[in-house]
Amino acid sequence: MNIDLSTSTLSKLNLKIIPFIILCYFISNLDKTNISVAALQMNADLGLTTSMYGLGVGMFYISYILFEVPSNILMTKVGAKLWIARIMITWGLVSTGMGFIHTPHQLYVMRFLLGMAEAGFAPGIIYYISCWFPKSNRARAMSFFYMGSVLASIIGLPVSGSLLGLHGLGGVEGWRWLFFIEGVPAVVMGILVLFYLSDTPAKAPWLSAEQKNWLTTTLAADNAGALMNKNHSWSSALKNRVVWLLSLVWFLQAFCSIGITLFLPLIIKSMVADKSNFVISVLAAIPFVFACLFMYLNGRHSDKTKERALHLGVPLIISGVLLSVSIYTANLWLAYILLVLTVGFNFALTPIFWAVTTEKLTGVAAAASIAFINAIANFAGLGLPPLLGKIKDLTNSYHYGLLIIAIALILGGIIGIFVGRTNTPASGTGSVSPASN
Repeated sequence: MNIDLSTSTLSKLNLKIIPFIILCYFISNLDKTNISVAALQMNADLGLTTSMYGLGVGMFYISYILFEVPSNILMTKVGAKLWIARIMITWGLVSTGMGFIHTPHQLYVMRFLLGMAEAGFAPGIIYYISCWFPKSNRARAMSFFYMGSVLASIIGLPVSGSLLGLHGLGGVEGWRWLFFIEGVPAVVMGILVLFYLSDTPAKAPWLSAEQKNWLTTTLAADNAGALMNKNHSWSSALKNRVVWLLSLVWFLQAFCSIGITLFLPLIIKSMVADKSNFVISVLAAIPFVFACLFMYLNGRHSDKTKERALHLGVPLIISGVLLSVSIYTANLWLAYILLVLTVGFNFALTPIFWAVTTEKLTGVAAAASIAFINAIANFAGLGLPPLLGKIKDLTNSYHYGLLIIAIALILGGIIGIFVGRTNTPASGTGSVSPASN
């Protein structure tokens, strides 16, 4: 291998693609999760109970699940650039429209429309990364991509909290200003996607002919060992055993990444009720600083050692154990520290998970599988927020809901270690046998 050629090519990919998609994903998660900060004012204004808020959050995931797989399949037909732009523009418009709601039912409708608009974005970007980054660098690329999600919490939560301070400006509530302002960047970035991204390496004007040839050849060699490749249909991917196991792992980790994330400001407020909304939003952002760090270190170490299974499962097990301990810790600040580490370790598996997935699956089968796996995980978003809200209303505590999440994380980690070490025939009907990492 030409070391200089590979280094120069990967450097260009890192500089050209990674920062842009980090920013796109930052905006995506900002618009999806800013409702958790808006709830600090919005719930009272709209007369929402915790259960009603949980239902409103969950409505997003109904449409997201329904349109996830069709969206990713369409992306392979029309091209990533056009489809990602469409997604971002439509969800930006809907997110801004959230500022006009006046009743709980309007909240439910707008959250449903937001899920419909955004469906396919995250799996579409994951598939896009797999079409550009070789296996040897994919976990690190995934970790940088998901930093966009985490940065939406690190930066977005305090920013959203400060926007609540606009309450009364022009006679408009602060939470409405939050939605009005934070929906606009998605529309702007969606337009920029059309001019910035290239669909494939072969169409990238910023790569030399030699770099295009090296990258195309390297990706083809990586994909040659996949369980499912371009010769497999999208429907056959949904019958594959490994796809279902991966779906189960991602579903169980989502108990934390969705459940805790969307309730974190409310959980912290229940711990330190005397603090201002801005202070609570800052405290809710700190766990995601550790999530960024843990994702990068875990992804980098996995690529370096070429080991996937333990890097996939162990962080999730640690996350579940730490959350279990935090529930029964009397000291509030110690409980908060454990909650911080819980979120950090939960996100640590993310780049490894998608590296494993895109190493096992390529082509349209990968596009469909990634969307399917993500859709299954979003059932956690559909059912968990209403459940957590109901448990809180009935018990006046988040403890029992958090215990459910902790058990899910430990189970997901155990399955993750297993699936990281397994292989299966493309038909999905053969026996499972160990494969080297």
